[in-house]
Amino acid sequence: MYNYNMTEFTNGIFKVIATTSVGRALVYTLGHIIIAMTVVSTITDASFFEAGLVALIEPAINGCWYYCLDKLCTKYVRF
Repeated sequence: MYNYNMTEFTNGIFKVIATTSVGRALVYTLGHIIIAMTVVSTITDASFFEAGLVALIEPAINGCWYYCLDKLCTKYVRF
């Protein structure tokens, strides 16, 4: 996993992204935003600014829903 062709800085960033939940979540979120912008812009013929607003707002709402769902599950579901 350690690539000697990269600089120490680049290698450190890659290591953080590849080995931490936060790094992977950031990559996932960035991909989600780009995909949402492209889909909204293509389907609705919206500008990239308008599509960008949807792409930022929708994941935030999903995050709130996930938080509520996780809280309910941890409170009522026992494994």
